Amino acid sequence: MPQQFASPTLSPFTAADGENLALHEWPVAADTPLRGLVVLVHGLGEHAGRYGAVAEQLNTWGFAVRGYDHYGHGESAGPRGGLSSDTRLLDDLADMIECTRARLPPGLPLVLLGHSMGGLVAARLVSLNLCPVDALVLSSPALDAGLSPVQKLLVSTLPSIAPNLRVGNGLNANYLSHDAQVVADYQADPRCHDRISARLARFIATAGPATVAAAPTWAVPTLLMWAGADRLVSPAGSQAFAQAAPPAVVQSHCFENAFHELFNETPEYATPVFDTLRDWLLARFAVRY
Repeated sequence: MPQQFASPTLSPFTAADGENLALHEWPVAADTPLRGLVVLVHGLGEHAGRYGAVAEQLNTWGFAVRGYDHYGHGESAGPRGGLSSDTRLLDDLADMIECTRARLPPGLPLVLLGHSMGGLVAARLVSLNLCPVDALVLSSPALDAGLSPVQKLLVSTLPSIAPNLRVGNGLNANYLSHDAQVVADYQADPRCHDRISARLARFIATAGPATVAAAPTWAVPTLLMWAGADRLVSPAGSQAFAQAAPPAVVQSHCFENAFHELFNETPEYATPVFDTLRDWLLARFAVRY
């Protein structure tokens, strides 16, 4: 049987352009001292509701959690895998951060945690200084899409001709995790999809290298974790970022034999990932409330 986690509070969030995004919230228990708030940014084709295990751990460590389904994903508006503009994902994340900041107690830290495409979106937002965050956690970020020469040609031409054309994203769910139940749950989840538009593909293909290029001047405290056996996102992007970023600012860890979804791996792989995340967060954020 799949492991059960507490269900988040689900409510609509109105984006700046009036579209509705699904907002997921996991508050800490009343008797748990509060250290900060984490905004979860999920990956391509999935939704924030898949992060119950991560949110549960963060809650026990004193972090409230908010996540949202990207436009074109999960319970949010938009065609599956589509984008209404080139900067849609960045605009929505900036909007979510600003609205979240407005309701936080004074001085409470806000941490971004992004996985895969969500890691790319979070890192790109930080690299562009679109809005301030106190720390960043990246899990298997899509900093290198691993495109073939033919795919690069298509990405460079299709968005100008047919930006809303949606095709299969080509991701093989069997390489999400070594845990067969995780794979089965993903494949049976009606809120997951395999669509990607030409516009979204171009964002991923261009934002990754641009973010890696910004690594030498990185200033936001960052924990970068990636899977050495990742077959869905090229580990080369994370390796290049880690090598170029200031080591005093970016702490990097490669989990050699893990598959793409580090937090959804079997215990032998997931336990050191959660331990690394816990130690990094608790070393930086004391109890505030």
